[in-house]
Amino acid sequence: MANSISARKRVRQTDKRAAQNRDRRSRIRTVVKDVELAIARGNRADAEVAFKAMEPELMRGVTKGILKKNTASRKVSRLSAQVNSLK
Repeated sequence: MANSISARKRVRQTDKRAAQNRDRRSRIRTVVKDVELAIARGNRADAEVAFKAMEPELMRGVTKGILKKNTASRKVSRLSAQVNSLK
């Protein structure tokens, strides 16, 4: 249990940041899943729209420290190749 004022504040900050990170991570997973579902359906138009929504979300995750840069770049590269392979 935090006893000092500053320790209580740190607990509040940690809880707030953990919630924000959880929300951001969830949003990233959702947009990636949307692209993967569009690819699985074979719908190029939907896949491109979902991909354009996904890429900035992933890069925002990198900026906020949710993902590592190479992880996001690898995900973008692989999904981009799959979208481009659709007819």
